[in-house]
Amino acid sequence: MMGYIVRRLLLTVPVLLGISVIVFLVISLIPGDPATAILGAYATPENVARINAELGLDKPLPVQFLTWLGGVLEGDLGRSYSLNRPVAAEVIDRLVPTLILAGAALTLCTLFGVLGGVVAAVKQYGWQDKLVTLLVLIGISTPSFFLGIVLILWFSVRLEWFPTGGMYALFGDGGLLDLLHHLALPALTLAVVATGVVARLTRANMLEVLRQDYVRTARAKGLREGRVIYKHALKNALVNIIPIIGIQTGFVLSGAVYIESVFQWPGIGRMLVTAISTRDILLVQGGVLVVAACYVLINLLADVLQAALDPRVKV
Repeated sequence: MMGYIVRRLLLTVPVLLGISVIVFLVISLIPGDPATAILGAYATPENVARINAELGLDKPLPVQFLTWLGGVLEGDLGRSYSLNRPVAAEVIDRLVPTLILAGAALTLCTLFGVLGGVVAAVKQYGWQDKLVTLLVLIGISTPSFFLGIVLILWFSVRLEWFPTGGMYALFGDGGLLDLLHHLALPALTLAVVATGVVARLTRANMLEVLRQDYVRTARAKGLREGRVIYKHALKNALVNIIPIIGIQTGFVLSGAVYIESVFQWPGIGRMLVTAISTRDILLVQGGVLVVAACYVLINLLADVLQAALDPRVKV
């Protein structure tokens, strides 16, 4: 197992390097001049040239990239000129709220997706299967940002059950209950599409496993149906379900960009929207790189869990 983990860790290095190249090139193609955005009304040609020289933007792109990459390898993501603070410190501060939101959404989509998929498979062609399929299609077809606005209008404005945005109440105690109260709607919104995907693929994998000989043998031995489904069938189906959940992490993290904007959640997604509008290149690059690294590491964890359940994966 340790050798498999080491091999997977080594494979993440070129992936992260490729991501850093893509991020740098994409950000460099964004229209506008950072120096002009910084100076505003004082953007004279002389001042713009001075700021570009200070930021190293007057150098060729390969030199800029190698300089930035060298700083990244040393743990220095640069300094945000719009916030006047180190990028690493800002990203770390914003990463915690994003991980809380993404973790809650991923937990919801895993629980409801796996449960819905198992029920649909066990009750194949029954009303339960049709209901789950209908809910999955509606969830997958509904844009998350639209669903978020609808939930705010209904549960926050009309019923006044939940706050319209933020992570904590302005004059609240900042405790766990306050956090969960603010977390409910954005986490649910972010989890809907991922839940549909997990439920559909769980159903497909469960149907395949339920047709296997060892499941029929377990039933022939007189084992209770619940034990057959959850101990024998689901345990083996999880081998293919876990990578699916890992892949949904990417959707959850990318969806956090607009969900955090809709619910005014103080995470990396909201930070990136602000940084792009102010042309804060280093802040955008640092934020995207950290999010991509989180996605790669979570998928690595999913692969390790899959290998623990099925030793054939390590071959």
